[in-house]
Amino acid sequence: MVRILNVIALFVTVVACALAVPSGRVVGGTDAEDGQFKYQISLQHFNGAHTCGGSILNERFVLTAAHCVMFGDEVRPPSQLQIRAGSVDYSEGGKILQIKRIVVNENYGNFVHDLALLELEEPLEFCDKIQPIELATEEVPSGGDIIVSGWGRLYNNGPIPNHLQWTTLKAMTTEECRPYFADLEPNIDALICLAHGSNHGVCNGDSGGPATYKGKLVGVASFVMDGCGSTNPDGYAKVSHHYDWIIKNMEK
Repeated sequence: MVRILNVIALFVTVVACALAVPSGRVVGGTDAEDGQFKYQISLQHFNGAHTCGGSILNERFVLTAAHCVMFGDEVRPPSQLQIRAGSVDYSEGGKILQIKRIVVNENYGNFVHDLALLELEEPLEFCDKIQPIELATEEVPSGGDIIVSGWGRLYNNGPIPNHLQWTTLKAMTTEECRPYFADLEPNIDALICLAHGSNHGVCNGDSGGPATYKGKLVGVASFVMDGCGSTNPDGYAKVSHHYDWIIKNMEK
């Protein structure tokens, strides 16, 4: 059994101006093409430092991971954060928007229900590089091809890329996932596990970012086990499980 102490949240903070564009790939990933992931945002501190990913749901709301907006047990003030949308480079291009309100899932804890909604100060203007993504309402079949993207580290303890990366992982059912995350019972149903080989998958800095299946958002990046690129599956908050919570809190 893998103990909970081996589960590592994917949060990261970097200083954008101190980084050069690396020549490698993010744990087996590929450079995203301009406009390929129109729903992807970079969640940043007010100084432009990338910390997490997120997904555009509509003109007013972005979905990310709860641990991305927490400081200890407290939710960060919205004024400390911003998003960059419409660019494959988290340090330039696209549009910067400020955050008005942060809503963290009230059941968040112990690496489950790891979701937060960001309400923007002003509405996003959709264009050819900025578009929302539809929420999934159904389970993903075992072995389904899941596309994940983000600015996470290129390998365990490696550098953060300026350029957005993406790769394809494999969906696991709840029963297939259960042996890996037994310590998270009885909340396994709230997760979607994504399988991959060694030197593949997500890493620090990918937290809050999207996992998609057939063009719909199915997961939000939350944690890895035993370091990035291990053969253990990656843990994502399952969107279909939290669909009602997301819709209810966007309507407030």
